[in-house]
Amino acid sequence: MNYYKVLNNQEFKKGTFSIVPIRFADRFLIMKWRNEQIYHLRQNKTLTTQDQDNYFTDVVANLFNQDYPNQILFSYLDGDKCIGYGGLVHINWVDKNAEISFIMDTELEFDFFEFHWTNFLQFIEKVAQQELELHKIFTYAFDLRPKIYKILEKNNFEKEAVLKEHCFFETKFIDVIIHSKILF
Repeated sequence: MNYYKVLNNQEFKKGTFSIVPIRFADRFLIMKWRNEQIYHLRQNKTLTTQDQDNYFTDVVANLFNQDYPNQILFSYLDGDKCIGYGGLVHINWVDKNAEISFIMDTELEFDFFEFHWTNFLQFIEKVAQQELELHKIFTYAFDLRPKIYKILEKNNFEKEAVLKEHCFFETKFIDVIIHSKILF
């Protein structure tokens, strides 16, 4: 297992579910989900296996030994099976804030979207608050998936901003909605 130098605890667990430092072995599952869900990601092309290998060897591998990585990524597991991934990205160590990123197995989205988002939010909040002592965490979401906003608000995230027509999607400009939570 990889270890993040910046974290004291590497695994966060509740029942059969856990997050662990992102595993190299999960890279192609993650690529598959990212390609299936490209419509709501800041990803402008379909990923190839070469793209994914390069990202994991050139970017991800270097995150583990950094004192202040710009992202901390986890494999989200049910038992030992990877069913999602995410973490804290665009970490601002000076202002003590970070964006939350999370994607789950596409097949789980219809029936278990709220459950897994809530579970992951609870894990990542522990990482942000107890391990990294961040002041604020937030989401940056294209206004395409209204289900996610209710989940964030149920988990005490507040709608902080709407960036009007901020991103070009397919043939039109769409809003970006930011939800945030102050941790201390």
